[in-house]
Amino acid sequence: MAEDEDIPLSGGIRQKLVDTKRAWARDGRLLTGTQGDPTRDRLPPGQTLVKDWPVLDLGVQPDVSPERWRLRVEGLVQAPVRLTLPEFMALPQTELVNDIHCVTQWSRYDNRWQGVRARDLIEMARPKEEARFVSFTSYDGYTTNVPLAEFTRDEVLLAHSWEGEPLTRQHGGPVRVVLPRLYFWKSPKWVTRIELLREDRPGFWEVRGYHNNGDPWAEERYG
Repeated sequence: MAEDEDIPLSGGIRQKLVDTKRAWARDGRLLTGTQGDPTRDRLPPGQTLVKDWPVLDLGVQPDVSPERWRLRVEGLVQAPVRLTLPEFMALPQTELVNDIHCVTQWSRYDNRWQGVRARDLIEMARPKEEARFVSFTSYDGYTTNVPLAEFTRDEVLLAHSWEGEPLTRQHGGPVRVVLPRLYFWKSPKWVTRIELLREDRPGFWEVRGYHNNGDPWAEERYG
């Protein structure tokens, strides 16, 4: 990723924040012990509904200009994909409305996104038979992971717009992942690399005490 090394970064990792959230995992903070049912309950256990959209990151916000942004889909694929933003925008576009749920206890209903379906992007790359997992890497160095079957669900999007406007830098623009069925730390901002793997590769929070799956209705906050 040599051409990406000089992407401007603002701030630095807030170690105190990381330590606090690791302590949450150790202590089981926010857990209610309640099992939700997504077919019946719109708000997962322990969540609070908000109207705004809180900004959460590690303290680093990359300044990725539209001209510099690149997306790579690689690993166990037959046809690696490398896209500029104009090439990404030229792909079939989809608009989806869904709810999002953050592990820090807030949820926000009816978010309107525009972008490219994840399954369409993966189909372009033609996964090899042994591909089972996905690892994401963002321009700030953040990583996270999901099963390939989770990433290719109908409602999963690589979004460039929210509520009809381009995603702002603070919310992950130019492009972020949106996996609405899972806690939102599984939906990385500023995504630049999607790697298909045979074996799972836990990401930043997953190796710091957070659950590997992240299902809000099962309260999979920590693991």
